Formats: sequence, structure tokens, C-alpha cells
Amino acid sequence: MTEVGGPQLDQVRRLITAIPGPRSIELQARRSGIVAGSIGTTLPVFIERAGGGVLVDVDNNSLIDMASGIAVTSVGNSAPHVVENVQEQVAQFTHTCFMITEYEAYVDVCEQLNRITPGEHAKRSALFNSGAEAVENAVKIARSFTGRAGVAVVEHAYHGRTNLTMGMTAKHHPYKKNFGPFASDIHRVPNSYPLRDGRTGEEAAAHAIRRLSVEGGVDEIAAIVIEPIQGEGGFIVPAPGYLAALAEFAAENGILLIADEIQTGIARTGEWFACHHEGVVPDLITTAKALAGGLPLAAVTGRAEIMDSVHVGGIGGTYGGNPVACAAALGAIQTIEELDLIGAARNIETIMVPRLADIADRTGVIAQVRGRGALIAVEITTPGSLDPDPELTKRVVAECHRQGVLVLSAGTYGNVLRFLPPLVMGEQLLLEALDVISDAFDTAI
Repeated sequence: MTEVGGPQLDQVRRLITAIPGPRSIELQARRSGIVAGSIGTTLPVFIERAGGGVLVDVDNNSLIDMASGIAVTSVGNSAPHVVENVQEQVAQFTHTCFMITEYEAYVDVCEQLNRITPGEHAKRSALFNSGAEAVENAVKIARSFTGRAGVAVVEHAYHGRTNLTMGMTAKHHPYKKNFGPFASDIHRVPNSYPLRDGRTGEEAAAHAIRRLSVEGGVDEIAAIVIEPIQGEGGFIVPAPGYLAALAEFAAENGILLIADEIQTGIARTGEWFACHHEGVVPDLITTAKALAGGLPLAAVTGRAEIMDSVHVGGIGGTYGGNPVACAAALGAIQTIEELDLIGAARNIETIMVPRLADIADRTGVIAQVRGRGALIAVEITTPGSLDPDPELTKRVVAECHRQGVLVLSAGTYGNVLRFLPPLVMGEQLLLEALDVISDAFDTAI
């Protein structure tokens, strides 16, 4: 792996001050009187430059980025094709609203999505602004096509922060607390969680289907919405066969399968989409995050007859498919293909998984190393049990941050350490990040 693209920054970890440094602390003090206190921050440093696998803060500390803005900057920050396309588009025009007057970049992005998403059937795409907006529109499309209202989701799911997607999201705090009531006709069924349920994929699917049949009413369900690998839920990879069994059940009962690939899509798992690993072709698929290399863009792509079933004007939005974001997306897709970042994601997995397995064997506090491609996590538990240990997880995260490596936690129980390095990160930088993570466990235990 070779770091490519973005500002010409040294691909090194460099700590000049404590983390956060004095300038970041000064800006935090300013922020506290201006920005709503409900907006949280994982690591309170202010970034000035970024590229490749590093983030450089206002105190000139260079941090290793194992988060990619939550799987957004997969091609690296300020990747050259993204920057060039954006600059050219900004100079031409920044907005017309595609629903008012059209522009070619919107069509180009939809064409690319129709090409790279699973399945050889005729497809259509529609563009939006955020992952939650894409999921919500996918549900609207499914309801319109089927004439049904019910939506099935699974345990540990995360789908967004709008009212409907909050209702679809499993975790109460911080996503749902004090924000109800939520949309109705949402039915939650068991996920496949191999570490904790001990079921095969087929057994887990049968359990979910039984629950849905009893509690949801199969003939009233418009769609099953599922992350092929759960993100905020803890990077839970379902047992083989689970997704395929749900897809078969859905097809047999007039239910649409919607794959939420907001976090897993666009090369992150070592395929264009995580569905590819299971050979599953969804009826609708949602994308966002990495789609536009750091600019806000989302999409719903699906079978032509489903997407075209909604009345004209039924979906859309003022900023959906903004021309600057579309230009960025075309640059990001070009970068992925030119640099074989799908292959790079697979290589990241081959480096990370054995190192994390060594940490697990040495410390006894990691119950499972899991994930695919450059979407990898460890679940932290008390030794000899599956009892979640969120406090140890917090200490490991804090120590990584203190040592200049940005990592994120996740999971329903707050005990999963997740890693989302940019796909362009150089191998030596990745190895250094793993060294720091290993030391952080030793310090935190």
C-alpha cells in the first residue's frame, strides 16, 4: 500500500504538544460559547490539514487517522481527482436544483451507481444529501411500490437521525432519548450475531422470520431494511447464509430487501458493496458516506420498475445531487478504480486481523476480531466471559488518542473498538497505528 493523493503531507505520526494542544484548547473554549452543547466530539482537536492517512491539527500535531470521518474519506482527504473535479465545477456553477434545471454530472453519478451496485437488472438511481435521507426515501419508495406500510429492521441496527430512521435505529441513548414519539409500523427482529447467539446463518434467519411472521404480519411488510455488516451496532458480520435466507424469504412474500450500505459501501469491505460477499442482490440499496470523497451526497439505487413506481415529484429535494458533490463523487469513483482501492481494502484486512488477533491472545480481553476489508473491529469483554467492558474500551480509546491515533468506539454495549482507515493509507503508517493500539491495551488494562 502506498499513500496517494491529498495535500503533500508527511505520512508520519508527530506529537509536538499534548493532545489536545493549546491552540485546540483555545478553540474549544471559543466553541463552547457558540456551538450547541448537544453536538458531541470524539477527540477535541481542531484539524487544519489532512491527506493520505494523517490529520494535522492546529498545533501541528500529525495524527494517524483510523476513522476516515466515519468511513467517508476512503480515498483520502482532498484526493486529487476529487479536488480537481470540485474546483472545475465550482467555477462553472454551484447549484440549480436538478428538479428545476438539469446537469450532466447528476446523470453521470447515477450511471456509475447503476453500474457498480449488485445485479445485472435494469436500474435507476436518485440522489440525496445524507445517509438517513437515503434510507427514508428507500422506505417511501418501497411503500409506494408494494402498497404496504410495515418496515422490518433488525436488532443493533443504525439507520439515521430523522424521525423515521430514529425509529428504525435500535440504540436508545444517545440517538432516541427524549425525541419520541417515533414513526409507527416498524418491526424489529433478531440479527445474526455469531459471537452471542451461537446460531448458523440459516438458524438466525429462521428465528427472525418467525418473529416477523407473528409480530409484523408478512402481508403487511413493505421492506426488510438491513445493513449487510452493521456499523454503529458494532461491525457485526452475520453468519453465512443469513442475508441470503432473508432475501429469499422477502422475494417469496412480496417484500423488498433494502440494503443499507451507507457505511459498508463504496469499496470499504474489499468489494464495491458488502452484499457482494454474500452473493445477495437487494431490490434497493442506499449509499452515502464514501460516495463523494468528503462532500455530502447520498443515493438510492434499485430495480427500475420499483424506482419508477413513485409518482413524479414524489421524491427529491432542493440540494439532492448538488453538482459540486456529484463532481466529487465522480472523482472518488475514478480514484478507487485507478488505484485499485478495493484491493487495498483487502490488503488492510490481511495486515490488521492477524495483529489484532495477537493482541486478543495476549490480553484476554478481546472476545472477537471481526469485519471485512478496511472495516474491522474488536469486541472488548471481561476475561473469560462475554460480559461487555465499555469502561476498558473507553480507556483504550483515550490512550490511543493521547498517543496520536484517532480511533472510534461503537456497539450497542459501547464495547467495540472499530477501525476505518483511509484505503490509501501507507503500510508503514498502518503498522505504526497498530503498534500504538497494542500499547494502548497494555496501558489501559
